Amino acid sequence: MPGQSVLRDATINALMAHAGRSTLAFKAAHTDRQYATAFWFNDLVESTPDSEVIRQYLVTAAEATRHDTAELTLRPELCEPVMSAEKLLMTDFAEGWTVLGDLGVAVMPTAGLHAHGRRKGWSWTTDEITDGLAAHHEDIAGIGDGPLPAYILGHDVGETSGERQQAVVVGHVARGQDGHIHWDSTVPEGCVGAPVFTGDELGGDSFKLVCVGLVLPGEKQNRIATFDLIRTAVREAAASATVPTAEPITESAAEQGPDQGTERRPSWWRRKPRKR
Repeated sequence: MPGQSVLRDATINALMAHAGRSTLAFKAAHTDRQYATAFWFNDLVESTPDSEVIRQYLVTAAEATRHDTAELTLRPELCEPVMSAEKLLMTDFAEGWTVLGDLGVAVMPTAGLHAHGRRKGWSWTTDEITDGLAAHHEDIAGIGDGPLPAYILGHDVGETSGERQQAVVVGHVARGQDGHIHWDSTVPEGCVGAPVFTGDELGGDSFKLVCVGLVLPGEKQNRIATFDLIRTAVREAAASATVPTAEPITESAAEQGPDQGTERRPSWWRRKPRKR
């Protein structure tokens, strides 16, 4: 259907414009295996007319974090100034993550990453999955057993060089007989832990971009850990102090630029009609 094609293109465009710098490719160091994708998440702790308080984490599949040392790929658009080194080795990698119950998800506060950049004279220039993008209960409840167009934003693995190019993988999600949300096709190597998005039509020319959750490992089931459960688990872990220090970040309205912060990015977009 032409309408579906327009929605697909508009969703991908919005996805890349507002979350294209949210993903981080990594793998176990010194080996050509165990490739995965993590992404930046801003948990909105408090919001007032004058300020917002967030806690920032890296999020990925828990199974992908079980390495003593990991190799992170530093894409040029993630650093300012651009770094000459394309890789960042992180030691004691597994110890930095907190596994969220039985969700299959792990989180890491980003304070250490920011501190590393400051010591080296650069800063991270990322997008984040914000409260306006991350799915809430009603978003997940609206996914039925029929296929819903969806998009993985992850880092595939080059067949010969192992290069970690970012890719938008087009497919569908649906609710399985087990009650969980599943991806309907093969997940490329390296996209475990990557965020999954949908573009939900709102009527007329408008649609809502939603980050449903992240891809869990498993070739047959391709289950998605959904953000309604992730958000709750992160806050419970923070409240019980089982997550290592995640310093709240307070931003006043005067400090918030057009491309920074949590709620300033809209959760819906208007499609642009195709030129004829």
